[in-house]
Amino acid sequence: MRLLITGLSGTLAPVLARAARARGHRVLGLDHRLLRSLGPPAAARYLDAQRPDGIAHLAMANAQASAELAAWAARRHLPFVMTSTAMVFHHEPNGPHAVGDARNAVDDYGRGKVATEDAVAAAHPSASIVRIGWQIDPEARGNNMLATLDEWQRTQGEVAASRAWKPACSYMADTAEALLQLLVQPGVHHVDSNAAEGWTFAELVAALARAHQRRHWRLRVHADHAHDQRLAGGERHVPPLSARLGTR
Repeated sequence: MRLLITGLSGTLAPVLARAARARGHRVLGLDHRLLRSLGPPAAARYLDAQRPDGIAHLAMANAQASAELAAWAARRHLPFVMTSTAMVFHHEPNGPHAVGDARNAVDDYGRGKVATEDAVAAAHPSASIVRIGWQIDPEARGNNMLATLDEWQRTQGEVAASRAWKPACSYMADTAEALLQLLVQPGVHHVDSNAAEGWTFAELVAALARAHQRRHWRLRVHADHAHDQRLAGGERHVPPLSARLGTR
């Protein structure tokens, strides 16, 4: 398969590209900003010249740009997968959040993702929309949990972690494999390695420190930010956290 991936300058898309190549797929990169600069007719000709067999849309694009890319794929009957976020759900009502629950985000990021989900679904009814949580990667670069926790320790002298928060989260390598599988499975899906086990953030931080040689982290446990953010059903597509971190 010739798989066109947007967002390769980001954090998760390069991991997806590695997983795709390992499966024998040819990866085509695409900067979605180029399409916007070209305009619809020229953008369509550019995409036609790339001859992709499927599209994985991971870039931080707005609803309109995402819908235009999805519509191009739909007209050519190509599979299309996009990543969304657990943050389409507010903490009230509490989770775990099911696929069909009302998306009631109040922040700009979450509301933007709601709009993008709707725009893509309208443009490509057979698209796969995959909601994911906070991503974890041992390389600890870019927008991922380990990098953030390292930064907290560096700048604040501690890693403050709530025992009242159960985050949606997965390792990037596992998420990438799930995205490859879900590319050809239309509908809305949840991907969450914490969905079944329900680790608290405090438990997760302690386990990450053990597993990834972060003994220098100074863990401070608190009870703020009470939210069961888990994405119900997300365990169907990825291994549980315990598969990588052992027992709590």
